[in-house]
Amino acid sequence: MQLKNNLSPFFADMHIHIGASGTGKPVKITGSRSLTLLNILYEAKNKKGLNMVGIIDCHAPEILEELKQLRREGILKTLDGGGLDIDGLTLIPGSEIEINDEYCHGPIHVLVYMPSIEKMEQLSHWLSLRMKNINLSSQRMYGSAKELQEFVKSLGGLFIPAHIFTPFKSLYGKGVKTSLNEVFEPTMIDAVELGLSSNTEMASKLDELAIYTFLTNSDAHSLEKIAREYQMLSLQEATFEEFKRALHEKEGREIIANYGLNPYLGKYYNSVCENCLHVYQPNTEACDKCGSTRFIKGVNDRINELKGTKGAKAVQRKRPPYIHQIPLEFIPGLGPKTLAKLRDAFGTDMDIIHAASREQLHQVVKPAIADHILSARSGELSIQIGGGGTYGKII
Repeated sequence: MQLKNNLSPFFADMHIHIGASGTGKPVKITGSRSLTLLNILYEAKNKKGLNMVGIIDCHAPEILEELKQLRREGILKTLDGGGLDIDGLTLIPGSEIEINDEYCHGPIHVLVYMPSIEKMEQLSHWLSLRMKNINLSSQRMYGSAKELQEFVKSLGGLFIPAHIFTPFKSLYGKGVKTSLNEVFEPTMIDAVELGLSSNTEMASKLDELAIYTFLTNSDAHSLEKIAREYQMLSLQEATFEEFKRALHEKEGREIIANYGLNPYLGKYYNSVCENCLHVYQPNTEACDKCGSTRFIKGVNDRINELKGTKGAKAVQRKRPPYIHQIPLEFIPGLGPKTLAKLRDAFGTDMDIIHAASREQLHQVVKPAIADHILSARSGELSIQIGGGGTYGKII
């Protein structure tokens, strides 16, 4: 696909965790130990077909040393526009940080991205004075959100609130805060990340989000989860500065499309009983199955609480399409061996999902699986709704 003004499409997943360092030390405690830096880069390029990744545990000192060693060996190359290149894949160094200061009463997770290893080193040193363990992912920073924003901006970085609607560790999730103005300096936010249980239509109900670009990312805790959500960007080249321009829709750079799970498949779409996970209606006094009065509020109910409550009506910007893209791992009957056959035939998951025709698919897999892939491409598969930490599923 060739776009106007010599711009081209690029696939990007900007929220990928590192499970362990190259020496086996844990980084993201809940992440798979196979999520090493080199494994992520190989999987993202050669299996998933991505052009750009945000690896958001690069503040960890051991990961910084790995990055520098790969650069010394010539495997990673610094790009003039920011970011690092490895054989045509761009790595943007990032960090996920937890804030919970006296004003925000979180915890709230945010993502920050830096244009270079050196800038990330400066951020890492600054965070090490404000964290108990700089070696781990998503650690709490002892300081204010606005203080973090100011420092990130002083380094030329990007600041993005993460998975903003999930019930735990997000801006709107727990019901404590109803506006980002209570926590952040709005002018220092570059975009917001929607999370797995929401989409553009749902997020657009909040007037205060009208000025921000929406990102859809995987929040991958294992290799196979990379690119379960992603976006197609219109860029001149895959660099930090081009990504920044796309977030602010400068010079024709923009997000062409968001590809994400149907919110019904997300773990937190429905409100459910905290005790038995039965679907729970927030206006009822107790769970009609077990009698518990404690529930986990789902993303859909939380957004409906918040919609249209942020002062003057904002003018909604034109949004790119949000395409309900079902990851291949969700397709019934499509196991590891069948996926390997498809990759051998077509290349990467992006080729399978976006380009392979019905006739080509039928030559490689059973017609039922091919038809499921095509139905998933067009968002036509029937879905059982998820909630309370349990994913939805294809029926």
